Amino acid sequence: MVKDKKHIVVAMSGGVDSTVAAALLLAEGYQVSGLTMRVWDVEPLDEGQEPPHIMDARRVASDLGIPLHVVDLRKEFRQQVVAPFCDEYLAGRTPNPCVLCNRVFKFRRLLEEVEHLGADALATGHYARIVEDGGLRILAKGSNRHKDQSYFLFTLTQQQLQRVIFPLGEMDKNEVRAKAESLGLHVAQKGDSQDICFIPDGNYIDFLERHSDVTGAEGVIVHVSGKVIGRHRGAHRYTIGQRRGLGIAWPEPLYVVAIDAVSREVVVGEKDHLQVDRLVTTGTNWIVPEPQEPLRARCRIRYRHQEALCSLVVLDSERVEVRFDEPQTGVSPGQAAVFYDDDRVLGGGWIA
Repeated sequence: MVKDKKHIVVAMSGGVDSTVAAALLLAEGYQVSGLTMRVWDVEPLDEGQEPPHIMDARRVASDLGIPLHVVDLRKEFRQQVVAPFCDEYLAGRTPNPCVLCNRVFKFRRLLEEVEHLGADALATGHYARIVEDGGLRILAKGSNRHKDQSYFLFTLTQQQLQRVIFPLGEMDKNEVRAKAESLGLHVAQKGDSQDICFIPDGNYIDFLERHSDVTGAEGVIVHVSGKVIGRHRGAHRYTIGQRRGLGIAWPEPLYVVAIDAVSREVVVGEKDHLQVDRLVTTGTNWIVPEPQEPLRARCRIRYRHQEALCSLVVLDSERVEVRFDEPQTGVSPGQAAVFYDDDRVLGGGWIA
């Protein structure tokens, strides 16, 4: 922990991870407060009624004997996370709203609240670590590789890392649940959140069609050879690498290899057409100093992807070209590409 931090605010979701993070900090002797975001109500609520995650957060805060502050960010969340999420899908890309939420809300907006409360640092329940290196604070993978969440945190800046703590970085999930059990916390066996928080059932197609104008989205399915082989009811229904649900008879399995939202064409091809030997990131953020020469690294192109050896070539302040040693499958524009040196995060950006 960072011993010069006296008062730490914990971003509390009402789940076991953030609850145990708060409990660990209390045990270390810190003054702890809880802070919960209200960003999206999945179900319609009565006037004055709070969603379940906030009620859970209030209960565990009471159990721990700490104050809980609730900040209502529903309007900003709709504008800055949900709307871009819909726009990206309708533009033929595959967005990652969790990374965007971390950048805009958890580590920007909540740090503003930390300052407003006169506290010293923000802690979250992420499974990641921060290591010191030559005066820099470097983001690193959590010790439990299965739960490592460093991929979602590549947008952190040095200024933010100076004020952020990850108490669970050295723990695994079983240890966290055991700690919650030992403290008698009712969230000890609460299930992990899955999928996107504002689409808990995972049906993003239904969500898009309820919250966006997809009128006239129908188009054609085109083989990479140029032959039209089918029709679709909206390009937003497809993602790069998708195989199931195409409804096309073909001698070999077909995959979505490109999506052109302007022409409303979904391009499909055999598996080898998914292979990509390079990509370009935009909106690139460097946690370490920006390299002046091509840099050897590993790149992860989606959360569960096994990082691939590559060379990183800085094109300008926003763009980096990633040149893979071996072609990669399923590179999706709109997803994040995150750069690693062993377990340390160098930076990352959005796949163009």
